[in-house]
Amino acid sequence: MIHIVASDLDGTLLTPQHQVADFTKEVLTSLHEKGIRFIFATGRHHVDVHHIRDTVGIPAFMITSNGARVHDENNNLVFSRNIEPDSVKPLIDLVKDDTNLFVHIYRNDEWLLNREDKKLDHFHKDSGFSYTLFDDEQPPTDGIAKIFVTHADHDYLVKYETLFNETLGDSVTVAFSTPWCLEVMAANVSKGEALKAVAESFGHSLENCIAFGDGMNDVEMLSMAGKGLVMATSHEKVKKALPSNEVIGSHEHEAVAHYLNELFLK
Repeated sequence: MIHIVASDLDGTLLTPQHQVADFTKEVLTSLHEKGIRFIFATGRHHVDVHHIRDTVGIPAFMITSNGARVHDENNNLVFSRNIEPDSVKPLIDLVKDDTNLFVHIYRNDEWLLNREDKKLDHFHKDSGFSYTLFDDEQPPTDGIAKIFVTHADHDYLVKYETLFNETLGDSVTVAFSTPWCLEVMAANVSKGEALKAVAESFGHSLENCIAFGDGMNDVEMLSMAGKGLVMATSHEKVKKALPSNEVIGSHEHEAVAHYLNELFLK
């Protein structure tokens, strides 16, 4: 029996405008009233997700930074795993001289960026959560949930995926959240492992979970959950990694909400 629903946000639960649509809010509210727990599971920062949770209006755990942070319904931090401080500067040194990249850091309650990127203004306009600049010659090394680099060309980032894995090895976890965003977390951090810990805290197992996602950073969660649903708009790498998982519609048409409505509410 399913007791827990976990969903990624961008490309999955949120619309292409990065908002929670009205029908989705209605469905999630109805699930909460039926006693089904909902969990936000995202690469976003917890400060940003807190605002999104408030717009939905239900209590929910938040798995953020791809599993490096977990907050409960009352916004208490219940799990945290940082990148080892000794790994931070070597990682930044690999990318800081490439002016084609934007380098981001999620550190405690902060979002740091190595240079201005006005294209990000619309992405967090509702929450008001935004970045401050950091010096990539002397980056902070403590309290780092994740470091990520962005570029419009997926193939351009693939070479950095290889470089990170070859250089830093088992000391980090490397995954794409979107084809244009390559993310680095501490070793063994994933949404799947975080979801397992949250489910067990409720007295359930992953067999009692249904999960939705569209990125390579969702693969562990979608493969570990009792049922993992892949969005139609997922990158082909995701579909190839999960060939036996059911593929549903797109976030543009609120496919997650419609699936949950059919499964639980009709």
